[in-house]
Amino acid sequence: MKLGCIGDDFTGSSDLANTLAKGGMRATQYTGVPNGPADPSVEAGVVALKSRSIPVADAVAMSLEALEWLKAQGCTQFFFKYCSTFDSTPEGNIGPVADALADALEAHQVIVCPAFPGTGRSVFQGHLFVNDTLLSESGMQNHPLTPMTDSDLRRWLTPQTRHSVGHVGPGPVFGGQGGIVAALADQHAAGHRLIVVDAIRDEDLRAIGAAARDLPLITGGSGVALGLPANFGCTPGAVPWDGQAGRAVALSGSCSTATRAQVVHHAARHPAREIVARDVIEGALNPDALADWLMAQDGIPLAYSSADPDQVRAVQDTYGRERSAAALEAFFADVARAARAKGATRIITAGGETSGAIVEGLNLDTLDIGPEIDPGVPALRAAPDLVVALKSGNFGAPDFFEKANAVLAGS
Repeated sequence: MKLGCIGDDFTGSSDLANTLAKGGMRATQYTGVPNGPADPSVEAGVVALKSRSIPVADAVAMSLEALEWLKAQGCTQFFFKYCSTFDSTPEGNIGPVADALADALEAHQVIVCPAFPGTGRSVFQGHLFVNDTLLSESGMQNHPLTPMTDSDLRRWLTPQTRHSVGHVGPGPVFGGQGGIVAALADQHAAGHRLIVVDAIRDEDLRAIGAAARDLPLITGGSGVALGLPANFGCTPGAVPWDGQAGRAVALSGSCSTATRAQVVHHAARHPAREIVARDVIEGALNPDALADWLMAQDGIPLAYSSADPDQVRAVQDTYGRERSAAALEAFFADVARAARAKGATRIITAGGETSGAIVEGLNLDTLDIGPEIDPGVPALRAAPDLVVALKSGNFGAPDFFEKANAVLAGS
């Protein structure tokens, strides 16, 4: 294995593996830290953790365990992957995990770059944008677990880290690899260890990747991985895929603006059933019965709890944020297990926490990377008779669920 990656959620990890596979690397996603050695043919291993919203000490411990396993597989460079919307709180977890990995690897010029222009995320003058809107005005300020209320990555990261946060602006980045290498060295000389790097185009990300050739640790969204496969002599190529016949179900727990629009689009064309959070928390809804309903429908049936921010806040005010989130995640995991037992062979999920719960609930250890469905979302084979798509909340076109099913089926 050449490149070792640690992702702080499951959808983001598949996003990263997708980017590396498109770049020509044999990439595999692992759910948690594997117990044994990797297949020697794997060039890029992505250890997917569910560490984004857990206590800081737990996130650090899990990430360091993943690092040790990846080092044992022979990796020479490491990547810490977090969301392209930098999902975190002022108390963590991005900063503490980055600090711990940097210490373990003796890394002193650590790139911080969540940019992913293909999905509308860009970093300019240290600020994170979603399309033409500051992150803090994009809807992410309403996120139920990690509300992003400041678009300045330097300000947001500073309380999370023990180190000074630097910045490489657009001038050096537009200058290409050489300009970035020089600017990173200048920031290091000025005493900065974590360095936010601007990027508004794929060309910028490829230049950053080239500049990071000799750096032991890189952090960011999957976009900055665009330039990494070339450093290992890989060239882009088609990702092989065999479609999966059988029955499809879709499960959505994301409350993002994009997912809610996708739910509306899909519900007008396919059977859809809303999951009321209050019913789940109070035990009024049976997951096995919902799985029966899903498997009895034609088309691509969808069960969703994707509510608008006001409804989410009302539930959290009544039951508590952590209890509400945990109940919904456990419910969707139970539904996925039941649907799988009843014959589902294609499972499409939306939302990072929801997807993570479902992957864990189905005990999916290794995911082979297939072709891209939408930017940042690949098809994944979990077993000889099971394929899945794990979508981050804000990713995907309005007809995502239909597109995902077509790619998973190989049609």
